[in-house]
Amino acid sequence: MSEPVLALTDVHKTYNSGKPGEVAVLRGVTLALARGEVVALVAPSGAGKSTLLHIAGLLDVADTGQVCIDGVDYTRRSDRARTEARRSRVGFVYQFHHLLPEFSALENVILPQLAAGAAPGAAEQRSRDLLARVGLAARADHRPAELSGGEQQRVAFCRALANAPGLLLADEPTGNLDPETSDQVFAVLMDLVRDTGLAALIATHNLALAARMDRTLRLDAGHIG
Repeated sequence: MSEPVLALTDVHKTYNSGKPGEVAVLRGVTLALARGEVVALVAPSGAGKSTLLHIAGLLDVADTGQVCIDGVDYTRRSDRARTEARRSRVGFVYQFHHLLPEFSALENVILPQLAAGAAPGAAEQRSRDLLARVGLAARADHRPAELSGGEQQRVAFCRALANAPGLLLADEPTGNLDPETSDQVFAVLMDLVRDTGLAALIATHNLALAARMDRTLRLDAGHIG
């Protein structure tokens, strides 16, 4: 069996609530994602799914446990190593697209590639290819304010995949869209994941969308069930 793209082993995370005592958010979370697998993460509000995604994506550090991406343990790596891994190995998509408003759709997808050291010509070509794949070739030169909500989120997907990561982490990626647009955007996301063969962990409250993924993980009381 090949190495999991993402493997969390016995991950614990506790926060100080600002009052006497602490809040244990994750209590021994263990999970693994294989290449080409789309996994739903379902949790009640406040259960810690965003914390789990942040730890999996190396934006936050677990108190104890192990976080491996592509077989590399990043648990105690330097900030520089973690930053480089986030840039090259992980793509993030959030409920709100967070596109840079002063730049076009094309430029929003180009910028992370330039930050990673890609040649400008190659970055532009890859960006145009990604936008074409999600049906936005004709909208490449439009700024976010000129795009619909669904189009903006599709640009965000392209930006997340710009540096060809092996892992995609998405936090309610369709939560800000109406049901019809949500369904369309989710279909685009699934096509992108299948075409690129990456592993995706998608947090959602939408059980109908979760049922369309390969499997569902449920986070409750700090445990994966």
